[in-house]
Amino acid sequence: MNSSNMSGPVLSQSGQFVEQHWRELNGRRRTYTVLGSLALLLALSGSLWYANDANSGKFFDRLPHLFDFLQVFVPRDGMEIFRAMFDLPSPYDDGSLKYDYPDGRHYLTDGFYIPEYFYRMLETVNIAIFSTIIGALGGFCLCFLAARNMTPSRWLRWPVRRFMEVLRAFPEVVIAGFILAIFSIGPIPGIVAISVHTIGALGKLFFEVVENADMKPDEGLRAVGGNWLERLWFGMVPQVMPNFSSYILLRLEINVRASTIIGAVGGGGIGEALRLSISRGDAAKTIAMIILLLLTVIAVDQFSAWLRKKLVGEQSFHMSA
Repeated sequence: MNSSNMSGPVLSQSGQFVEQHWRELNGRRRTYTVLGSLALLLALSGSLWYANDANSGKFFDRLPHLFDFLQVFVPRDGMEIFRAMFDLPSPYDDGSLKYDYPDGRHYLTDGFYIPEYFYRMLETVNIAIFSTIIGALGGFCLCFLAARNMTPSRWLRWPVRRFMEVLRAFPEVVIAGFILAIFSIGPIPGIVAISVHTIGALGKLFFEVVENADMKPDEGLRAVGGNWLERLWFGMVPQVMPNFSSYILLRLEINVRASTIIGAVGGGGIGEALRLSISRGDAAKTIAMIILLLLTVIAVDQFSAWLRKKLVGEQSFHMSA
């Protein structure tokens, strides 16, 4: 056997050029990877140095105690979590707020009540649902005015897009902070804050879907004399509604988490109770709310995924053969 056959096939001049180019790109990629890793390491080192300097040199000293707070949130026995979740009397009740589980009951009749944390979780979910509905309606109304293929006028399209950017520029917590100064503590500031941010976020997603839609139905309606509203309603909306529905359900999942965070700053719901429980070191209450919140988020995620499949179609979630 010839040595030339063992060394592999002989490449043509164009093949050698392609291989040389690939080797150059591969070497360049490795160089960029090394440089990027070094830059990331330097940035992380600088951040840790700044944190240590800002904490008077105590940052690195306190790192071994990072998870010491978990020792505080260990209940006296496992049943305490169950009692706290369902507002049942505790055998350790000493008159303090730590074991006052029955005091939080919301009675519907003399003998029937809703446990406090279930009631607050229901309030949180209601805030998320109501805010998502308002945000979806607002985003739906604005997205067609922001889409290039539905609104050719730049003088109308540009301010609508900038308006939606302003709405989503600030986090929900920041917006809630401003609204709290007007409406005081309660669910209303949470609804307003989440709705405002949702309008801006869904409006952007919606108009991008509209701009990528097939314009042949619109051309047909335009040819038979359809006005702008008729072209929008009969030519565009049927195409984009499946994607709109998917985005709305995704936003609902996000808003459930956002309403919990806003509740911690006075926006109603379970977030406020969770903040108070953590600050007081009430182990059973804190764990009960975390479990309930986790189960609620999982339930909302599963329900929205099921509903999304029903609206969009099961076949959209499978790879085509």
